[in-house]
Amino acid sequence: MKRIPLLILALALISCQPQTTPAALRIIDGANILTIQPKSQNVAAILAEAGLTLGQADKLYYNGFEVPATYSLSPGADGTFQVRRAVEVTLITPDGQTKFQSAALTVGQAVVDNGLTLYANDFLSPLPGTPLEGPITVTYRPARELTISVDGTILTVKSSAQTVGQALAEAGIPLIGLDKSVPAESKAVPANGKIKIVRVMESFSLQQKSIPFKTQYQTSDELELDTHNLLRAGEPGLAVTRLRVRTEDGKQVSSESESEAVVRPPVDEIVGTGTKIVLHNIPGSKPPVQYWRAVSMYATWYSPCHSGTGKCSYGTASGMPVKRGVVAMVRANYNAMEGQRVYIPNYGSATIGDVGGGIPGTPWIDLAYADDDPGIRLEGWVIVYFLTPVPANPMYVMQ
Repeated sequence: MKRIPLLILALALISCQPQTTPAALRIIDGANILTIQPKSQNVAAILAEAGLTLGQADKLYYNGFEVPATYSLSPGADGTFQVRRAVEVTLITPDGQTKFQSAALTVGQAVVDNGLTLYANDFLSPLPGTPLEGPITVTYRPARELTISVDGTILTVKSSAQTVGQALAEAGIPLIGLDKSVPAESKAVPANGKIKIVRVMESFSLQQKSIPFKTQYQTSDELELDTHNLLRAGEPGLAVTRLRVRTEDGKQVSSESESEAVVRPPVDEIVGTGTKIVLHNIPGSKPPVQYWRAVSMYATWYSPCHSGTGKCSYGTASGMPVKRGVVAMVRANYNAMEGQRVYIPNYGSATIGDVGGGIPGTPWIDLAYADDDPGIRLEGWVIVYFLTPVPANPMYVMQ
């Protein structure tokens, strides 16, 4: 009978003990928010009670700290669970493309969790701190060592830039003014990693140039034919040219003349040329032989088989045979004076009856001989006397 009071006493003591009620836990799974009073303290069991499962790459946070599914809460613990579901990450690297699942908070953490080591100058797009909120494509380029030659020194930098211009900007060495790089800014960073900066400078100077004056001829019937008188002196003009000199790394590579400006135009010389015909006697001629014009000309000679044609030619432009007494002149003089009589010392009298090529810029006459003419062939400067009578339309200016 003593056992009954002891049982009553035990029940009374149990009824007096405080009862432990399971704490309420809040579970956030994306847009799904649950509140439960779990029967278990094991995280996996708690999620099972809530009807939730974790994927292999999913993550679970308890009050802001990541916890594994095997984690157990202390008795009566409360708080908030947050389920972070993994998303697909497509990673593009120089070695190719891979895909993986990640529940990391940021892009940077996702690629690091996947085994990638990030360094300060590596390229990652989107940026490492970008929140990972859904499927995403990430591009990664590791920085590599580049050597930049500039101003006589060589700098070594680490860069993940794709173009030379981007690499120089990252290195803090932008091109200034006319500077250029090798390869060019827009080109891809070379495989050997070598970039050269060429310092380009241009300077300008002014150069003076004299402009020659021209000579104008004015006829005057007060001056004897073939005589000249200076009516106005010519003055050279002055032009100024801007010279552009280009240097690369201190060495001149080009010099170019640009626009030319005439500072002072030239003043033409004016020469009076006589048209008055005065008759004279050839010096020493007996009986006296009159001439109306005397011109210094350069004489050459030709004969039928010495005509420069490679064959013998016996005819002339006028139809006269090639022999002593026939002379040739350039076409313009021949057309104006065909048939006129002339006298050349040491050659004799002759008729203008043939055409020749002449000597550019030189008054010229060609003396004909027969192939068997025993006389000495005359060549050199001679005085050509134009004999009377004076033609009705004399050629005042000879070619």
